Amino acid sequence: MKFISWNVNGLRAVLKKDFEEVFKELDADIFAIQETKMQEGQAEVDLPGYEQYFNFAERKGYSGTAVFTKHEPKNVTLGIGNEIGDAEGRVITLEYTDFYFVTCYTPNSQDKLKRIDFRMDWDNDFRNYLAELDKNKPVIFCGDLNVAHNEIDLKNDKTNHQNAGFSDQEREKFTQLLDTGFIDSYRLLHPAEVKYSWWSYRFNARKNNSGWRIDYFGLSDRLKDQVQKADILTDIYGSDHAPVEIEIENLEI
Repeated sequence: MKFISWNVNGLRAVLKKDFEEVFKELDADIFAIQETKMQEGQAEVDLPGYEQYFNFAERKGYSGTAVFTKHEPKNVTLGIGNEIGDAEGRVITLEYTDFYFVTCYTPNSQDKLKRIDFRMDWDNDFRNYLAELDKNKPVIFCGDLNVAHNEIDLKNDKTNHQNAGFSDQEREKFTQLLDTGFIDSYRLLHPAEVKYSWWSYRFNARKNNSGWRIDYFGLSDRLKDQVQKADILTDIYGSDHAPVEIEIENLEI
């Protein structure tokens, strides 16, 4: 099965940049997006053959997630039980026979880490949520997790130390998540490769490849031998993020 995740930085904006054509070319079984920045009824996406599930933020033009899937799930859950984060439409979970699929748009800690306390609470709640799911069946999770885990995952690690997305606190929470029994699929297959998934719109960052790897596919450790491919699709434009991709074999829907 092929899975795609993409922070589109506004679904209505990316629809004007050939999103539907790119979507069809990628031909994923399940395609997750983050940062839809819209409310119900503000956009229609023409994706024949796909079920569509949205989690809208209460605040207009902010956050939000969606999943498009060829395979109807057994159950769909919005949120993780974190009151503030759930009001921001940050998580969707689809349950299938063999696995749970979770897409997440992790809160940004913001300038001078002014939202770091909430971010720490969120990271704890998200980790615990995935761990509870994992007790029942394996988990595949994805999204803009707003953290570059190690120095290899961003261009300018020294000058960004303790900035949002590369604070010691956020990195440690991601380590704790992996230590709970999950794998960073890209690092599983590409342990030393430098490739980024997000670039600032300023300073020609994408042209100069001055980026960060903050978009992930993670999965339960017991699925790691089924991973056939994990990649970052840096040749696809339309957002300040690139889509990330994973292919996993022997999954029953």
